[in-house]
Amino acid sequence: MIVELGHYALILAFAISLIQSVVPLVGAHKGWGDWMAAAHPMASAQFALVAISFGALTWAFVTSDFSVALVVDNSHTAKPMIYKISGVWGNHEGSLLLWVLILVLFGACAAWFGGNLPATLQARVLAVQSSIGAAFMAFTIFTSNPFTRMSFPPFDGRDLNPLLQDPGLAFHPPFLYLGYVGLSMAFSFAVAALIEGRVDAAWGRWVRPWTLAAWVFLTIGIALGSWWAYYELGWGGFWFWDPVENASFMPWLFATALLHSAIVVEKRETLKAWTILLAILGFGFSLLGTFIVRSGLLTSVHAFASDPERGVFILMIFAFFMGVALTLFAWRGAAMEAKGVFSTVSRESALVLNNVLLAVSSFVVFVGTMWPLVAEMFFDRVLSVGPPFFNAAFTPFMVALAVVLPVGAVLPWKRGDVVKAARSMWGVAVLAVATGALVWVMQTGGSIMAPIGVVLGVWVVVGALADLWHRAGRAGIADRLRRMSQLPRADWGKATAHAGLGVTIFAIAALMGWETEDIRVAHIGQSFEHEGYTLTLTDVRRVEGPNYVSTMGFVDVARDGRLVAQLTPEKRIYPAAGMPTTEAGIDYGLFRDVYLALGDPQEGGGWALRTYIKPFANWLWGGCILMALGGLISLSDRRFRVAAGARRAPSGATPAE
Repeated sequence: MIVELGHYALILAFAISLIQSVVPLVGAHKGWGDWMAAAHPMASAQFALVAISFGALTWAFVTSDFSVALVVDNSHTAKPMIYKISGVWGNHEGSLLLWVLILVLFGACAAWFGGNLPATLQARVLAVQSSIGAAFMAFTIFTSNPFTRMSFPPFDGRDLNPLLQDPGLAFHPPFLYLGYVGLSMAFSFAVAALIEGRVDAAWGRWVRPWTLAAWVFLTIGIALGSWWAYYELGWGGFWFWDPVENASFMPWLFATALLHSAIVVEKRETLKAWTILLAILGFGFSLLGTFIVRSGLLTSVHAFASDPERGVFILMIFAFFMGVALTLFAWRGAAMEAKGVFSTVSRESALVLNNVLLAVSSFVVFVGTMWPLVAEMFFDRVLSVGPPFFNAAFTPFMVALAVVLPVGAVLPWKRGDVVKAARSMWGVAVLAVATGALVWVMQTGGSIMAPIGVVLGVWVVVGALADLWHRAGRAGIADRLRRMSQLPRADWGKATAHAGLGVTIFAIAALMGWETEDIRVAHIGQSFEHEGYTLTLTDVRRVEGPNYVSTMGFVDVARDGRLVAQLTPEKRIYPAAGMPTTEAGIDYGLFRDVYLALGDPQEGGGWALRTYIKPFANWLWGGCILMALGGLISLSDRRFRVAAGARRAPSGATPAE
């Protein structure tokens, strides 16, 4: 009964979404206040109904209701409760329902917290957001029904994919979807502004908090996925340029560009057309990511489905919303006239360059991701585009971005002076180059990648701090510190996020430049040396887990005769699914990780054992945390909470056409 209730609630939410897609738009066009106001209760009702639907599906998983086909395919009675709950979205149908839940949640938040928006704009935003929800509810109901019953329920399920039976599943997809779907709000604001024919400073201020929230969630989601791959898959990498990894990274790049472009709209009322286009493309690439994950056209370890029917449906959704949005963009181009002018040397120009670098780098990733498909379809060739291409093509743009970032932040609006800006940052540049040179001299062998990463990391981090220092004026140290503490939270958030980017750049370069690897056959009781560490395989045992059987190695790690850690790398077999997984043994440290992966037993005795020393690996996750923290600090700024300057339009007013 509960499952049928969930199905019915989803269908009812779909019906309401269709009404909400039309009524507020008509009301905004005619100036009918009641029709516009109807969007508020309908947005709340959609969220309540979809939440009931999602709760019903969760109940089916928690109670192991094997009359539901989705539960049979993705659960098992022996599975721990955390994986029963997270298993709800560890599949195509359930993850799509989570997608819809988050989508209607954002729409409801726009109704609950959008009181400062003009009535016509809010009505149009809610209508556009509801139309997106209607499309994905239709997709769920007609092609991916999660509530399908089994005619003859089995006694037990087939279990969840063993790779997904990890705490990462509980956090990575929800945060990633909050970012993906959150960009739909920027899209809805952009389309609503195009319908109204008005983009001004107030619009820039309204759209920024939604974009910032989506960017924060997407940053956390990508970081969690990278960390999950790092410790779970046994290969020790954090990024493989997998198509689905790229599909989440491309919207992040566009969202980053949109955040900076919206600043120019808010401050100077220029770059309007470019900002609208970025909002459209950001969500467009989110839809593209959904298509990649669920169409099966591109091979990926993250793929949820390989049904061509579903892929065509998503492609139709993508074509419809992108087609309508870009048509409106072309139609309303004249309304995007910029009011502010700026010179070649100015903060506006620096932000334009920032946007160009981010957008071009995103298209580079797009070309590399989609080229195997294009080559197979049009040239009948099977090609593989891997990390070497992405590293070579993408890295120069990020290096250029890191170089420009601190200088652009200290340039004044409208008109700047290169010499003056360079003079204010010369100390930072000297410190960065000197630090990089010192690292280059001290490192024993290795590539130049790590020293370059040090230079860029110090340049960006210290540059962010220098920006705060310059904003505090020219008084004494004590007075400057007092003024720094009084700076707006948005300034502190910007500096924190930029510093996080600098730390991330350094960590990636250090990890790739200084990582060492050792692969050998390790015999029980025998020790071997690697990078100053003495490792001893003391035992290998068979260990029973709640729903798996593990071959667990026990390795002592010592340095200078002192025991540092006892690690337990594993190879697990999940009998229900019949699939093996690798669980790395990791000794996390501030400056390095000792990373072990256990292989198969060897014919001559002993076990294959792979050892990595990964310098500054945790700085990578720390940099991502700093970026997300910077976004949260900026989001707490009073300007975004109050949206100063926003006023409701009179209910009887006719909107600009």
